[in-house]
Amino acid sequence: MRTQVGIVGAGPAGLTLAHLLHLERIDSVVLEDRSREYVEARIRAGVLEQGTADLLREAGVGERMHREGIVHEGVYLQFDGERHRIDFDALTGKAIVIYGQTEVVKDLIEARLATGRPLLFEVEDVSVHDVESDRPEIRFRHDGVEQRLECDVIAGCDGFHGVCRPSIPAGVLREFSREYPYGWLGILAAAPPSSDELVYAHHDRGFALLSLRTPELGRLYVQCRPDEDLDEWPDERIWEELHARLGLTGWTLTEGPVLEKGVTGMRSHVVEPMRHGNLFLAGDAAHIVPPTGAKGLNLAIADVRVLAEVLADWYRTGRRDTLDGYSQRCLRRVWRCEHFSWWMTSMLHRSPDADLFELKLQLSQLRYVTSSEPAMRSLAENYVGLELA
Repeated sequence: MRTQVGIVGAGPAGLTLAHLLHLERIDSVVLEDRSREYVEARIRAGVLEQGTADLLREAGVGERMHREGIVHEGVYLQFDGERHRIDFDALTGKAIVIYGQTEVVKDLIEARLATGRPLLFEVEDVSVHDVESDRPEIRFRHDGVEQRLECDVIAGCDGFHGVCRPSIPAGVLREFSREYPYGWLGILAAAPPSSDELVYAHHDRGFALLSLRTPELGRLYVQCRPDEDLDEWPDERIWEELHARLGLTGWTLTEGPVLEKGVTGMRSHVVEPMRHGNLFLAGDAAHIVPPTGAKGLNLAIADVRVLAEVLADWYRTGRRDTLDGYSQRCLRRVWRCEHFSWWMTSMLHRSPDADLFELKLQLSQLRYVTSSEPAMRSLAENYVGLELA
């Protein structure tokens, strides 16, 4: 097989890249080791920055998002028994869209299939080769047949546990990591949202987040240990913690049947550079952020927007200087989002060994953020998405 761009991974990054390249008349093949059913069902992020939503609309894959997505013009920060609103629209003129990553992926798969170009699920034994040459290659097995895909470039959009990043020789990449001593226990509940916008809550018992997926489905989280045993968290205990951490006088949390639950550990991780030869990393293959700042999906889409742009320029002009600038352009945004996500995380979560001094610092920061217009604007700008790349 032969293509211009071989894309490993059919998550939001890989599928968005394939669609953007199609619009530029650049051929690609997308390979995914999971089944279509699995990819379309896995629950992930649900907050789209305005720039992400705009890109999907402009690319022609945002019709259902525009129809079903829920626009939020702010979020709430809750602490010391009070809830404070950060007004995105007033502070930045922008908003966010609540639309689940699963729905984004479904829309992108439909768009890809409509092009008639290859999207192969359940491929096995994927490996990348000769990435320092002008003819890198992806080897894989599909439907029991060994295949080789010759490419001009390879896009590694296969996530933190994928094969692309580990294929880069030792000593080429620098890795920067931080592990957090807590995780999120998340539930999807058949419960209408109890708030018109997201609520980020700081509490003595730990962080909590009130979010949603649709007007009928709530997405809620409580801070827990990263190695938490789900058997220790029956539904009754989860709702008890949510009531305790989110409760306010005169406000009621709506309960409903728990449809899904799971624990997510939290880490920050970045590799530099995001390119080696003709292998380009994008999304979780290159960086991980804690979920507090709602940046993971948005960073992945920002990466491939840049990658599609520089590849289109290279195919048009033959110049490699824009290709050479891919990593630097992306990392500028990555590190800004890493900092914002770390800052939100450290401000809102209670560390296992936290003392009263740390608690007082957190509360002081929260009071400042919710009382100073420049501080509120800084949070709002970062949350709705900065134009950096």
